[in-house]
Amino acid sequence: MFSVVCYDIPDDRRRNKVGKILEGFGARVQKSVFECDIKPDHMELLKKKLTRVIKEDDTVRYYYLCANCIGKVEVVKGPPVTQAQLYFAV
Repeated sequence: MFSVVCYDIPDDRRRNKVGKILEGFGARVQKSVFECDIKPDHMELLKKKLTRVIKEDDTVRYYYLCANCIGKVEVVKGPPVTQAQLYFAV
């Protein structure tokens, strides 16, 4: 399952925790944006971990991309989208 996870968290401490969690599941492509190519059960684990950290004034979004959509992603100046990365939930 390929997904993009992005967040807007005003608190530095929580934002850093969220970033550390996501580093175990995907590749950081911008400061608050990660691309994750993981199995559905790992996605559920990721969501549980993030839910424990985020608060009411935080925002986390999950965008799921189908196989056809991934090929249509346009990257301007940056590493290309890579699929089938092996990330392990910590």
